[in-house]
Amino acid sequence: MSRTVRRWVALILFATVLVIAMINLGEWQLRRLDERRAANQVVVTNSNNPPISYRDVMGGEVTDQMQWQRVTATGTFTGEQFQIRYRVVNGEDGYEVVAPLRTTQGDLILVDRGLAPVPSGERLPDTLPAAPTGQVTVTGYLRRSEHGNDNAINPIDHRMRLINAPAIGAAMGQPVLDGYVAQTDIVPAGDGTLKPFVTPELSEGNHFSYALQWFTFSAIAVFGAVYFIRSDLKDRRKRRAATAAAAEQPHRV
Repeated sequence: MSRTVRRWVALILFATVLVIAMINLGEWQLRRLDERRAANQVVVTNSNNPPISYRDVMGGEVTDQMQWQRVTATGTFTGEQFQIRYRVVNGEDGYEVVAPLRTTQGDLILVDRGLAPVPSGERLPDTLPAAPTGQVTVTGYLRRSEHGNDNAINPIDHRMRLINAPAIGAAMGQPVLDGYVAQTDIVPAGDGTLKPFVTPELSEGNHFSYALQWFTFSAIAVFGAVYFIRSDLKDRRKRRAATAAAAEQPHRV
């Protein structure tokens, strides 16, 4: 096998690896797009449903497909609260306040009362906005428990980064229903200190354009390999023609 052929084989193998990798990356982006569209559809469908009792959906594990269903619960806040640090809602930095609610049915559920805006870089306060006293009716979006390492989910001095119902229940020493309610409304009305929750922005992201880019790169890799091999062949033909011309030169008169 000549040196040129070995170079072609290496080039083809390299281009093949690149094409396979880039096609897989493009298909992965398309799968991400499908997942985003499915998640957006869950938000649209569930959030447009009328509010239902929390008991209709809470009691077992809260899954992704159950999220954003509007639920209602009536009860009394226990007075204990947790600060969920380093949160960003609709581009706004701050912290969220989670308060356990003892419902009239006797269950203990978590209510994320809303976001307290705090400019980035400023110190979070030690004192949280007080929860309403007396019986209230809370309406909000059902959310699943958030998962992470122990440092993120286990409360330390009633502070943590993620809302995980089992971890909060363990810290309280009481059983808490899985998931939590992201409050959008409360009766009687609160003092307005915390910003209520809204559904997330339903964007499809850049997955489709990224997929097109990867597929384009794979086509460029194929074109590049073909171009270099054709250039080599063209150069070989030129060299052979030049050699043949040089060989015939001494026989000319």
